[in-house]
Amino acid sequence: MWRCVAVSEPEEFEQQVRQKGDFWLANNADRLPKDFWSSSKPKLAEAFQFRCAYTAMRIPSGSGTVDHYLSKRNYPKLAYEWSNYRYAMRLVNGCKGNYDDRILDPFEVENDWFMLQLPDLELGLTDKVPVEMRSKAEFTLDQLQLRRSPWIIAERAYYYDAYCDGNITIAQLEKDAPLIAQAIHDYRQA
Repeated sequence: MWRCVAVSEPEEFEQQVRQKGDFWLANNADRLPKDFWSSSKPKLAEAFQFRCAYTAMRIPSGSGTVDHYLSKRNYPKLAYEWSNYRYAMRLVNGCKGNYDDRILDPFEVENDWFMLQLPDLELGLTDKVPVEMRSKAEFTLDQLQLRRSPWIIAERAYYYDAYCDGNITIAQLEKDAPLIAQAIHDYRQA
């Protein structure tokens, strides 16, 4: 994970998402919230620099999802709140389920809490994770399969191999896959 910075909601969000959603909730309190949030996905992707909030890697155009940090099931009143949205890879969002705040919030993590091991590309915690957050961080790595799942390793390998083959620069890695860029910097300094 890599620290995400909150961005103000888009101007059109109030009318296109919140008002429609709140109206729908008021008339359908016994049902799961209806998807009005997908219209905000392009702006959300831009706000997250087109990177998954949890994997810290660029998501191919159009394939990211709107993750409700606090789930629609448990917090329906937050289903239409921009501040509750995180941009995420579909598989990560599926793993997250309704664990809500048992998962670390990408707005609360620090960049030095996680480190990527080279060359195996496994993600681990550093000693910088505050003691009171450590079990939550471990749970997040396991639940979201961020540590060493084959599909995450394959995504990381794509960027790492592209860098090693000279197809992308460290500057591009810093933009598209900052955890990998940081691992390369750390490796060079060791």
